[in-house]
Amino acid sequence: MTAKNNTQIQRQNILNNTLAIQKAKENIDITGILYNSTYFFTTQQIADFYEVDLRTIKRVIENNRKELEENGYHTLTGKELSDFKKAMFEGRDINVPTLKQTSTLSLSTFRTVLNFAMLLTQSDKAKEVRQKLLDISMNSIAEKTGGNPTYINQRDSDYLMQAIKEETERQKFTNALDKYVQGDKRKYGILTNQIYVSIFKEKAHEYRDVLKLKKKDRTRQTMYSEVLLLIASFESGLAYELERAYNKKGEQLTIQQAKDLIYNFSRHPLQEPLITNARKKMSSRDLGLRQTLHQNLKEYLEPLTVEEFDKFIGEQSKSLEQQIQEHKDVFERLKDK
Repeated sequence: MTAKNNTQIQRQNILNNTLAIQKAKENIDITGILYNSTYFFTTQQIADFYEVDLRTIKRVIENNRKELEENGYHTLTGKELSDFKKAMFEGRDINVPTLKQTSTLSLSTFRTVLNFAMLLTQSDKAKEVRQKLLDISMNSIAEKTGGNPTYINQRDSDYLMQAIKEETERQKFTNALDKYVQGDKRKYGILTNQIYVSIFKEKAHEYRDVLKLKKKDRTRQTMYSEVLLLIASFESGLAYELERAYNKKGEQLTIQQAKDLIYNFSRHPLQEPLITNARKKMSSRDLGLRQTLHQNLKEYLEPLTVEEFDKFIGEQSKSLEQQIQEHKDVFERLKDK
């Protein structure tokens, strides 16, 4: 699979953090052109702001056009350019002959201006903006998590209900291990590790090391709702398959037979897109939100979308306490069972 390199992904993560971009607008002063309620910036304005030659900006565009276009860089021609010029000059005392006469005009949004800051490595002004933007981005996450992003996954409004479902399916799986697999209590850890390796290529202790979890931290309480959903589905399916294998064999499976069953279950074509999605979610979100890298999942890294940032630190996000209050009736029903 083709993927953007880590550096580009980290740049895009900052640029897709709408909360950080809004705060950056309040802290970074650059003069633009207001058009259709949005500020735009010409290539010359960007060169002036970063105190570099226009040719330097053009080289950056030539080498990074696709990335810049994804972040708002675009060229006006024809009617679009005509309408823009009309809006610029109509009723205003502006005299810019080159702008009036040009047949094409490249414009950037504020996000593009920030994108240039990350690409202009020789500009002191760009370095200053980069540092300011990085601080703002980190602070936007810290503000929502009290400085500790370990449980930022729980700010997803879907988290609580998925966690409840996963706990139910986990019980089915452990019950199946009790009935259908030989061995003492160590089998639970061994076979749980086999599930983790099958899904995200890490044993439980490796996952905990990556996230720097403390002894009191429960591993699954740090997982994203989509990952929990896959684990729940996985364990439910495995409970069924363990029972089938037991009935066919007529006696309990060995731990190795159970491991082989888990491995073969994970290789089923039905699981492939679900496992791939979970790997993308976990690796990409942990890099973007927790600043942690799962080495075994680097090939699955993608930039977080604007919607994903909103899910965890935007208006859509909710604290676990809020979710508990909203689903209080569910807990009352569970308590009465």
